[in-house]
Amino acid sequence: MAPETPRHWLHPATIAEARAAQAEMAARLVTEDALTARIPRLGGADVSATRFDPARRVFAAIVTLDATGDEAARATEARIADFPYIPGYLGFREVPALAACWARLSPRPDLLLVDGQGVAHPRGLGLACHLGLVLDVPTIGVAKSLLVGQAAPGPEPGDTAPILWKGRAIGVALRTRRGAGPLYVSVGHRVSLATALRMVREACDGRRLPPAIRAAHAAANDARRATMPPGPDPARA
Repeated sequence: MAPETPRHWLHPATIAEARAAQAEMAARLVTEDALTARIPRLGGADVSATRFDPARRVFAAIVTLDATGDEAARATEARIADFPYIPGYLGFREVPALAACWARLSPRPDLLLVDGQGVAHPRGLGLACHLGLVLDVPTIGVAKSLLVGQAAPGPEPGDTAPILWKGRAIGVALRTRRGAGPLYVSVGHRVSLATALRMVREACDGRRLPPAIRAAHAAANDARRATMPPGPDPARA
């Protein structure tokens, strides 16, 4: 974690403080490439949680893949979030657990694909941006749905369309599999949009989600199953 991370970037006391923290972080985003030409290790980050779980349990995972695509490392974290579920503020609920994963992860990836929004967010500060700033690592937002904007890519794998909101492009919708919904790619931190799109394209293997995100999703679900007692999850009842 970046040593200068202010406490309210992770643990705001109120929604007003959270909104102010998002504005501060958005102003510090780097939306140009800070990557080497070669990315030897790609990572994925995901969080499993139930939206209306009264216990606020979150199960986070970050996975590192090596240059061949095999899993090189994983770290998981199960904890109680101290910030409630509020759309548009998920970073405050999920980033502390992901930062704990990062602290224990070895080897670490050179670039993280995050299951969530980047700058395609009402205040330009989605989960991928929030995590990238806190960790000071290049990140890309790879979301399965839109928070803001519109985009309509064609039906074929590889088809793209800009995500348009308030008269500007804030990301790219990418069709990765025929018959499946597109992915919504946007800049997280220290990556340009052109590079973000290229990296997600190159990472995909014919399925909807890139392997790094699938691996992180599986690891987060494994952490959930290991922590939750047998039987139905009461938060899902």
